[in-house]
Amino acid sequence: MIQQVISDVLPGSPAERAGLQPGDALLAINGEPVVDLIDYEGLTACEHLTLDVLKRNAEREIIELEKDDYEPLGLSFATSLMSAMRTCKNHCVFCFIDQMPKGVRTSLHVKDDDWRMSFIMGNYVTLTNLDDRELDRILRRRVSPLYISLHASDPDVRRAMMNNPAAGDIVQQLKRLAEANLTFHLQIVLCPGINDGEVLRRSIADMLALYPYAQSLAVVPVGLTRYREGLFPLRGYTPEEASALIDEIEALQDQIWKKHCTRFVFPADEWYTMSGRPLPPYESYEDFSQIENGVGLLRLFEGEMLDALNGRKPLTEPKRFRMAGGVSAEPFFRESYKRLLPFGITIETSAIRNRYFGESVTVGGLVTGGDLIDQLKGADFGRALLIPRAMLKADEEIFLDGVTREEAEEALGVRIIPVASGEDLVEIVFSE
Repeated sequence: MIQQVISDVLPGSPAERAGLQPGDALLAINGEPVVDLIDYEGLTACEHLTLDVLKRNAEREIIELEKDDYEPLGLSFATSLMSAMRTCKNHCVFCFIDQMPKGVRTSLHVKDDDWRMSFIMGNYVTLTNLDDRELDRILRRRVSPLYISLHASDPDVRRAMMNNPAAGDIVQQLKRLAEANLTFHLQIVLCPGINDGEVLRRSIADMLALYPYAQSLAVVPVGLTRYREGLFPLRGYTPEEASALIDEIEALQDQIWKKHCTRFVFPADEWYTMSGRPLPPYESYEDFSQIENGVGLLRLFEGEMLDALNGRKPLTEPKRFRMAGGVSAEPFFRESYKRLLPFGITIETSAIRNRYFGESVTVGGLVTGGDLIDQLKGADFGRALLIPRAMLKADEEIFLDGVTREEAEEALGVRIIPVASGEDLVEIVFSE
């Protein structure tokens, strides 16, 4: 029997009133075992609970309690998921983690593929490590929305791309979610000659057939580092190919809009920066549901910046900063920051070439501390050097190559300020 050992009890909570203590173990709720956080949250949402508990003194006790509907029970457990992370069983030909060099943070070599993190955090998962029992649990717990890596609806293509015989079942899995009225967002990592062309057209059509349960589909270009020795031979897309793909998807968007009042399929911003074409307007991204795939990320940042400028007055004394980022988005930000000039704020931009991963990697979030230092030594920073918050680890101020923000500041002789959003940028430059 699964035992979920309680690590903490919230003061004043229903759990404390029921006499639960750290060290007690939760065995079941309303007669059902508690596999993980999904079970716990689902089973504790109701007003009347019957808890099967193994007390610290090894005595088993059945506890009946009443609480408000959706009121938290008030328990914490040793791990956030209440069980081990599910790892990836695929060997995708385009896997970015396989292209990591030595020396990056150890967490970057972990291949998670956990549908629970998809629901909680918006991580994209393949569903290839689900058995029927686990899929039934998703349906029973009403887990929605999920974020799913499709890559191809053609079973043979998907199996080949992911090197996993179980990968071909994806359409049937998605149909079961749709039949249960559960929603999901999808992504396709596009690889030249493998899942583009007719394969892509079929994938879009198959997913559109599941609308509105399939809510959106992002198309992202494959990312390739210089560390591909011994891996499947892949190449990136040319600017001409990127432009042709944009034309095709935008034409599809127009057709889909007329029928469903949504564009449904969205090219990532990288296609536009790669081809040198202007990004669609802000409203084209609808609810920005594919922001994790870099769909609308640039327009959202700009929109947040412009909203935050509303009501601001020009500074009495001008300020100047430097902003460092990836190569691909630098022209966009250079133009956007001109909107700050009437307020007395100048932001000069620096495109950092990614010599660590290879210069085909052009996004700002993958710029390392070493490249930042090497390419900005001796630069005029003005008041401070601004960088995207995504360059640093989420819970620690450290770059992908292990260089800390403090070390980069010391090497460059300047304060480095991470910027999380357009609103954050405005607050920083006005308050500094």
